[in-house]
Amino acid sequence: MRFTGVSPASGGTGLTVHTSVTNPSTRPGLRLPGRVTLTAGPTDVPVGHIRLGLVGTAEPEDPDQPRRLVQFHQAAVAGGFVLPAGRRRSVTFALPLPWETPVTVFGGVPLLSLRTGLRTEVALDGLLDQGAMVPVFVHPLPTQQHVLAALDTLGFTLRQVGLQAARLPGVTQTLPVHQRINYWVGPLYAGPVTELELIFVADPAALEVVLWMDRRLSLAGVTHQSISRFKVWHVDAGQRDWASLVDGWLRAAIDRHAQTAAHAEWSAHITGSAHVSRPPEHPVDPTEGLGGGTGGDGSGSGSSGGGSGDGT
Repeated sequence: MRFTGVSPASGGTGLTVHTSVTNPSTRPGLRLPGRVTLTAGPTDVPVGHIRLGLVGTAEPEDPDQPRRLVQFHQAAVAGGFVLPAGRRRSVTFALPLPWETPVTVFGGVPLLSLRTGLRTEVALDGLLDQGAMVPVFVHPLPTQQHVLAALDTLGFTLRQVGLQAARLPGVTQTLPVHQRINYWVGPLYAGPVTELELIFVADPAALEVVLWMDRRLSLAGVTHQSISRFKVWHVDAGQRDWASLVDGWLRAAIDRHAQTAAHAEWSAHITGSAHVSRPPEHPVDPTEGLGGGTGGDGSGSGSSGGGSGDGT
């Protein structure tokens, strides 16, 4: 499958920019192959550079501001040259995708309204021509796929997916945006929290899973934020019991959320599970970690299950 973006002739130059992607389905950490073809009009065209950028619509940090199109990654594919009148030049590329690239497809189905596109930028005599965007479909890494599937198995219902133009506290983040996947909490875990916000931060070795609990809604009308982090290595992802692993993360995070809530008397604890009836393999020390939430912070690690966690 080949997807193409064509810009109209650039004002005054007659230059046409044609971008095609060999296969628009990809995943974080891979290279996106394609070609940019420039066709000159009746005059020579001095080109300053050709750059490719990944763009998406993101929510700003200020909630009162509207959503806007954000370019969160870019790379140059050609330097300066002069394209003679009436001539054509093609530049092939293999754009490396950041490991933190937002996921837009799960199980072959788009994640609600979230979209990512590839935009071509051509510098012409000090002006920038940004051609039509080519859609890119980003599938999850195996570790991300397993976490999303486990949440579905555990009864969580997808509510909303979007990008946030902001940095996460205490998390090593290379992109200026991060993806937030919102769920209604599964029946087994309902009570202490009503919503779960899932954030992935991946790198070549591991996946960091951030669970943001109950940001706006809580029992008795009390607002309480709680953040927990867990890390799992990409290696041997297919050998784990993911439902049990994610269940352990959830129960540790929810119990800590309840313990640190401002009104502990109404907070409930998750003591049973449809998949495991024991504490998580990697208990979390509630004295270190992210900061910024209500109550204590925490961090911990372990090796037997391939994952570690910290949370508040």
